[in-house]
Amino acid sequence: MITLISFVILLAILIFVHEFGHFIAARIAGVGVTKFSLGFGPKIIGKKIGETEYVVSWIPLGGFVKLLGESADEELTPEDEKRSFLKQPTWKRILIILAGPGCNFLLALLIFIIVFMYGVPKLTADVGEMQKEFPASEAGMISGDKIISIDGKNIVYWEEIKPLVADASGKEVKVAVERDSVKKIFLIKPKLSKAKNMFSEEVPTYLIGISPSGKFVIDRKNPWEASITAIQKTWEISKLTVVAVVKMFEGVISPRTLGGPIFIAQVAGEQVREGIIPFIFFMAILSINLGVINLFPIPVLDGGHIFFYLIEMVTRREISVKVKEISQQIGFVLLLMLMLFVIMIDIERLNIKPINDVLKFFK
Repeated sequence: MITLISFVILLAILIFVHEFGHFIAARIAGVGVTKFSLGFGPKIIGKKIGETEYVVSWIPLGGFVKLLGESADEELTPEDEKRSFLKQPTWKRILIILAGPGCNFLLALLIFIIVFMYGVPKLTADVGEMQKEFPASEAGMISGDKIISIDGKNIVYWEEIKPLVADASGKEVKVAVERDSVKKIFLIKPKLSKAKNMFSEEVPTYLIGISPSGKFVIDRKNPWEASITAIQKTWEISKLTVVAVVKMFEGVISPRTLGGPIFIAQVAGEQVREGIIPFIFFMAILSINLGVINLFPIPVLDGGHIFFYLIEMVTRREISVKVKEISQQIGFVLLLMLMLFVIMIDIERLNIKPINDVLKFFK
């Protein structure tokens, strides 16, 4: 029950934020909004306020905002023509569409700022297990040493060590440690090894042969620091999402790593049990994923609409309504197939033998 409730709350918030972006941007631009829907299909409840009908529908896998004059075949009064979406300059239409993903990124930023101000656990720079026959051990470092600087750059958390070792590119680094309240200096030459990155690719990595002790401290940031870190984290996850999709097309990552509604519901339920902070952090990551994916130039998605408008701006000719409609139908079918695929993967992950036996026929 917790899993289902957390999933519904999570999905509702993300859909609402995305569509609210379109809604508020249209209002600011002076474009009429005839319908604001959370979900697709038959409506559960709905209420019309002014010209806009607000609806909650049965299929909770998305939502939409219907703008005045969005369809070329709508009959409009001369007054409504001025507030019609298709009568707006192309740049204004693009901004209205961008507002949806933009609000997803904004939600993530706000969540990250709150989380970083509240405080997140970070590994200290205390050394734990040492690897024999590696540079750090051979130089004289021992388990229990606390790294305080590398090449004169102060170290507070364990995550700061790896980039400095990597930047040395095999050259000697000056590592200062604290041992029994005494400062000691070691000259260590990073060793080139082979290791796997998060995509299971073999990449050259420079190591000195140390592991963290496992001690944590809570890192709390002031509003300015939290904002800067939030921007960095949002950019990092956005870039990672794009790279992951590219790697999938390259065949580096298996499509079976994709997660659908069932997988998201399971993870959301786990995060809720761990606490509100892990849950909203997970929400921020999903919000970024939703924002990035919606910017892909696929018909039906926001990026597909923007792609068409950019073509029109370059060619100075409108793409025919028929071409747009056919493209959107193809895009919808592709997205539906993808959704069915990830749902099948989700079901397979449940590892229920009778269901897995049936799914074998679709492989």
